Amino acid sequence: MALDNSTSDPHMPWAQLSLADIIVITVYFTLNVAVGIWSSCRASRNTVRGYFLAGQDMTWWPIGASLFASSEGSGLFIGLAGSGAAGGLAVAGFEWNATYVLLALAWVFVPIYISSEIVTMPEYIQKRYGGQRIRMYLSVLSLLLSVFTKISIDLYAGALFVHICLGWNFYLSTTLTLAIAALYTIAGGLAAVIYTDALQTLIMVVGAVILTVQAFDRIGGYGQLAAAYTQAVPTRTIANTTCHLPRADAMHMFRDPYTADLPWTGMTFGLTIMATWYWCTDQVIVQRSLSARDLNHAKAGSILASYLKMLPLVLIIMPGMISRALFPDDVGCVVPSECLRACGAEIGCSNIAYPKLVMELMPIGLRGLMVAVMMAALMSSLTSIFNSSSTLFTMDIWRRVRPQAGERELLLVGRYAGLVIVVLIGVSVAWIPILQGSNGGQLFIYMQSVTSSLAPPVTAVFTLGIFWRRANEQGAFWGLMVGLVVGATRLVLEFLYPAPPCGVVDMRPAILRSFHYLHFAVALFALSGAVVVAGSLLTPPPQGAQIQNLTWWTLDLDLLSGAKAGDAQKHAFWARVCGFNAILLMCINIFFYAYFA
Repeated sequence: MALDNSTSDPHMPWAQLSLADIIVITVYFTLNVAVGIWSSCRASRNTVRGYFLAGQDMTWWPIGASLFASSEGSGLFIGLAGSGAAGGLAVAGFEWNATYVLLALAWVFVPIYISSEIVTMPEYIQKRYGGQRIRMYLSVLSLLLSVFTKISIDLYAGALFVHICLGWNFYLSTTLTLAIAALYTIAGGLAAVIYTDALQTLIMVVGAVILTVQAFDRIGGYGQLAAAYTQAVPTRTIANTTCHLPRADAMHMFRDPYTADLPWTGMTFGLTIMATWYWCTDQVIVQRSLSARDLNHAKAGSILASYLKMLPLVLIIMPGMISRALFPDDVGCVVPSECLRACGAEIGCSNIAYPKLVMELMPIGLRGLMVAVMMAALMSSLTSIFNSSSTLFTMDIWRRVRPQAGERELLLVGRYAGLVIVVLIGVSVAWIPILQGSNGGQLFIYMQSVTSSLAPPVTAVFTLGIFWRRANEQGAFWGLMVGLVVGATRLVLEFLYPAPPCGVVDMRPAILRSFHYLHFAVALFALSGAVVVAGSLLTPPPQGAQIQNLTWWTLDLDLLSGAKAGDAQKHAFWARVCGFNAILLMCINIFFYAYFA
């Protein structure tokens, strides 16, 4: 069912903003614009690398904050809390898995990208394999994935939050945000985006901590969470079903590999493949690490982002579970008429878990802070996507159309690639009604399901290109094409045969009913990799220029050192500090996995 944009919707309670709320929101937007203008003025914006890679002079803390903020858009605030409300703690694995992949980004992938002296990920693939067809395909695929897994989700989640909390019209509530986000993205390039992301991270964490404290106080502390969640059963249920009952394994991270909603095998192997695509090969993320002053700053930024990625379990997912415990008739509804009353969607209302907490628990004044938090999450994600989309369009598509384009022309196109962004937003808004009814109404699971059908072939091509010298263009191209056909087939089937609502017999094809999307990601990765290997072995090996400085075994060590004369000792010291923190981070991560296993 489409989102109702009217402010008189009977099932959407809305509150008047107090003067204190308005002041908080005004201060937030003022700070945001001020930081954007300041960073735009100090950034080197007159060269391609200055605009798209922030002059490669960024330090570790804004990089780490930006990596976190770019991944924690409003879609993840709404989606993670909603999935926590629907299924418990296990969805935290999507956040905690990032620890290992972020370390792989800094220690393995970024050295390769620095050595190859590239600006975009498709540009690396073109250098490594040769030819233009793979580069163009990856550029277009990246823009499409931005629509299906990023912009549409963030716009819908942000609109849902504002609509439920304030009753504002969908378009009115997002136009100002989009305008400000686009303004400093165009004006300041990547530097402006990264510094404003650092501000957004601070606001998001502070606001989320305040709401989390209020939520735990309401149920009597962490010790009461499991009991409160177990009893979160709606008043009206569907006879002879169990879908209204909270999961018995809600407090466990590792779940049954055959029958669970998030099997441990898929969360270990399939998720790692998908996370490698997102954190190590996606332009939105890698562009931040490539802006680092040197490799140590890139490593430290990844470590900071990894520490921050440990927080969503407590700050987002557990509050989502508490929301179901406090409001089971709304957040945990299963009867279609009840769900229509609670949120306007028949398939379920778990997505309102976070905004429902804000409405019911936050006092006057702090409600404005939480609106600012969601706007911060939405803007940080959108500005990251805007900047990366303009980079892809300019460096990979426009340069293909006009190979003679000079640096000044590329800068102008990059700044004013507004038409591309407008088209992406338009398609994303049109896609919102479709994603509303997908995957039981859980935004986060929808995003992961789409990623599992399209990302694994890309991960296979990047991984083999980096670690296997013999991989060539023919093998990579056909590996991507076979993976695209197989993945797109499953994706189409998912939209044609959505999961049945509670009480309806599951008549979907076996590949959907019995083959979990995380397991499908492993199979698709293996199939694509096998085609790449077979195609490469059956055709001539790549030329020397396609290997030198472009694989793990042929790195340009001079470019990687990053230490000026006399600074080698200092560089080596900070390299050891980064290494120690990486080991400490993994120990903390393993401890939490074991504690909640």
